[in-house]
Amino acid sequence: MTKNFERFAPLAVLILILLLWQAIVSIFNIAEFIFPSPLQIAKEFVEFKEPLLKAAWQTFWVTMVGFGIAIVVGVLLGFIVGSSPMAYAAFYPLMVGFNAVPKAAIVPILVVWFGIGIGPGILTAFLISFFPITVNIATGLATLEPELEDVLRVLGAKRWDILTKIGLPRCMPYFYGSLKVAITLAFVGTVLAEMTAGDSGIGSLMQTAGSQQRLPLAFAGLVLISVMAMAMYEFFSYIEKHTTAWAHRGSQNH
Repeated sequence: MTKNFERFAPLAVLILILLLWQAIVSIFNIAEFIFPSPLQIAKEFVEFKEPLLKAAWQTFWVTMVGFGIAIVVGVLLGFIVGSSPMAYAAFYPLMVGFNAVPKAAIVPILVVWFGIGIGPGILTAFLISFFPITVNIATGLATLEPELEDVLRVLGAKRWDILTKIGLPRCMPYFYGSLKVAITLAFVGTVLAEMTAGDSGIGSLMQTAGSQQRLPLAFAGLVLISVMAMAMYEFFSYIEKHTTAWAHRGSQNH
């Protein structure tokens, strides 16, 4: 009973929010160019289904390319930073400082370097999503128990063996947790770049819709972004549950 409730609770909450949203717009007679209702958004989606889906596909694959680069760079950099206390102390503050730079301020620079198109979108998705991956991998390696390392060294294990055979498997829950955060950030980065410097994609479509005061169409784009981000989040959650079950023993009792 509890398991079924947990499964359908998000859907029930979503339906409740949509009903409340529709009721507020209808009761107060809010104009659609100010705050569209769910029915108006659905109508706009049906009317412009083809361009919306085409734009969504463009945003999706650009995000995946940037996110794929972020995984490779994030894992490698995280391994380097987390494998040595000296590297952790030297690089971690610099990465925090870089991550604090607003990515919206970087997009115009990327446009100068790479021009208008998919280039800024890929790079912004990468820049905004690699940090959580790097930090989680580095933290997982850096917090390896000293007692465990001492025991393994007594048994003849070298530093490389400890990092690759113990440290990396131990980092897997951290890694999947970072992927679930990073993928949502990657979509944010792509849409941000498309709104600023793109000639296609959901961001560009939303920018055009907003300039024409077609808010239902802009909201339809937001819905598509949310659906894609949630789908990828659930995809990584599924992989996590089936590859790191040992780290979620408590969840198996529910």
